Amino acid sequence: MSKIATENGAADPQAAPHQLTAADRCDACGAQAYIRVVVNTSELLFCAHHGRKHQEKLSAIAESWHDESSRLLEDQRS
Repeated sequence: MSKIATENGAADPQAAPHQLTAADRCDACGAQAYIRVVVNTSELLFCAHHGRKHQEKLSAIAESWHDESSRLLEDQRS
């Protein structure tokens, strides 16, 4: 599982989410992550496909759900 690192290097999944980049990878398949979910103070990263696949189960227990999958459509318009 991935975690958000603060300036002092400590992991803080409650920190304000940064924009996901190409370096952020899906925990399920390794593709670029567009969705960040915080569950039990741990962070999960998903590609759009796996985020949608697990959304129903995780949304009931997620502390936060940050979805940037709309960026996929922006990339197609450019």
